[in-house]
Amino acid sequence: MALVGLFSAKDKKFGAKLDVLAASVEAHGGRVVSRHVQRRGVSHGGAAKLAVPFSRRTLLSPGKAREIAQACRDADVGVAVFVNPLTEHQRAVLGDMFGCFVTSGEGLFSADH
Repeated sequence: MALVGLFSAKDKKFGAKLDVLAASVEAHGGRVVSRHVQRRGVSHGGAAKLAVPFSRRTLLSPGKAREIAQACRDADVGVAVFVNPLTEHQRAVLGDMFGCFVTSGEGLFSADH
């Protein structure tokens, strides 16, 4: 599995959030082969845009989306799990782009709670 997250530049705990998701995936028998982080920096539009995704279709910048897609293909990833919530349309677009099943970690293992 590949883990993916869009985080504000102000979010200093993004690594811990990916660690929690990775632990959950691994506790359920998954194997994390890569982690990908898209940071939304202050320098491109100010603080007002920090929480806004780069693209409504993918949440990511075009370059980051291509980078993750290539990494998923290279590692023969079957599932990409986003830390962020995704719409059905985003999952479909990203799945086509990445060549694998795409889901959100939000509620991924909710039956366990």
